Amino acid sequence: MGSIPDPGELTEVTSPSFDEFQRQTSLMTSCTLLWKELSDHFSCLEQDLMRKSEALKRKIQALDHETKASLDSLKKREVTINGSVEITLDRVEEHAKAALKSLEEDENPDGEVDDGDGMLTLLKSLCWKMEAREFWKFVTARKKEIDVLREKIPEALAECVDPARFVLEAISEVFPVDKRGSERGNDLGWACVLMLESLIPVMVDPLIGKSRLLVTPSVKERAKKIAHTWKASLEERGGIENVKTPDVHTFLQHLVTFGIVKKEDLQLYRKLVVGSAWRKQMPKLALSLGLGDELPDMIKELISRGQQLDAVHFSYEVGLVDRFPPVPLLKAFLRDAKKAAASILEDPNNPGRAAQQLAVRKEQSALRAVIKCIEEYKLESKFPLENLKKRLEQLEKAKTEKKRPAAVPANKRTRASNGGPMPPAKAGRSTNAYVSSFPSPPTYVRSPSHAQYPAAVPPYPSPPAPPAVYGNMSPSYPYSPEAAPPFGGAYPGAPMNYPAYGGYCNAMAPAYQQAYYR
Repeated sequence: MGSIPDPGELTEVTSPSFDEFQRQTSLMTSCTLLWKELSDHFSCLEQDLMRKSEALKRKIQALDHETKASLDSLKKREVTINGSVEITLDRVEEHAKAALKSLEEDENPDGEVDDGDGMLTLLKSLCWKMEAREFWKFVTARKKEIDVLREKIPEALAECVDPARFVLEAISEVFPVDKRGSERGNDLGWACVLMLESLIPVMVDPLIGKSRLLVTPSVKERAKKIAHTWKASLEERGGIENVKTPDVHTFLQHLVTFGIVKKEDLQLYRKLVVGSAWRKQMPKLALSLGLGDELPDMIKELISRGQQLDAVHFSYEVGLVDRFPPVPLLKAFLRDAKKAAASILEDPNNPGRAAQQLAVRKEQSALRAVIKCIEEYKLESKFPLENLKKRLEQLEKAKTEKKRPAAVPANKRTRASNGGPMPPAKAGRSTNAYVSSFPSPPTYVRSPSHAQYPAAVPPYPSPPAPPAVYGNMSPSYPYSPEAAPPFGGAYPGAPMNYPAYGGYCNAMAPAYQQAYYR
């Protein structure tokens, strides 16, 4: 049986090894790193939770603010309904009286106007009488006076008993479907857009502004049906790509004017806006259609399609100039225009002169558009105009020089108007000079020591040449005075030691100069 060691007895202590020390050191290091990693992880989680909490607080505050604003707006709308109705009824009564008075006093039956005031008077008269067709004819006949019309039409529409219905009836001839049939002439989309734009200030509530439009439910429902009819006609027209820009503009303005934008159609609106982006009103319409969040992507799409100028216009109109600087876009547009002009010149299917003119016109158009854009948005300090204007002048000068006829030297003959060959320089100086379309036949010297050869019919009789139209007054002959004898006559015989000339002896056609057949 083993003895139990005495606790008071000293025992020998074994010293730890170096490997054990390194193992424990490594363990401590690993624990420290793990603790630091966990601490950083929890710190990140805490900061992330704090950020999300702050964001939620801000959203809650924004929602509370929006809710309060909406409730205040609803309360204001409810309170102002009676006042707006009273104002509208008073206005309708005034317009009815004015209409009756206008019917009694037909001051200008012929529709002739001398100035802006006369135009306004006639437009008001038509509005009082609710003669939408006559109003439409009057407006469409005066496209050259569009600036005056834009100023006077809102004032005239304010005199209508029901301006919204009046405008829908006026434009119904061409929108949503053109009903003119075989009488279709010029596009009248500009008149539709003008009247729809002029209708907006007329329908605004007099007390609370644009937040409420004074449109009757029946008219608004009619406007929705018109929009649906236009969308349904897209397939008949061949899709969005084949719809004319004036029609697209009219449709989008119709939606904005009557406040009938649908969220489920936003992608359709986007395609229509991008397809007609060159119109100046498109950026504002895009905002009114609820496409504000998609405008950056729409600008990128325009850039990818080579429409840098439209992208610049969009970026300025919607306040995205910082994200899309204009100068690089304008330079890229000019580079693309130069490449397009070079490709036109290199195209083998285009004739030389026509290709040069087309290339010059394309580059000129691009330069003018860029210069106009720079001047419109005051970019001269970032993109100087000197080089652009100099290049434009060079192209104009080159174009003018190409149009000038080339100078003809005094001793150089031009062809006759019938496209015949050029005569010799001295042909017009001799009497009874004849200019043949073929080279003159060779003159053989008759040898006295040989007898005549029997006559033969020439294998290629000379055709009659057109009369020469040159400056001399000598008469022209259908055949040469020195030409061949009749078919039965004799030619002077060729000497025996002469070779056959030009292949006549083997019945081959003579080798005429190629220049006569160019």
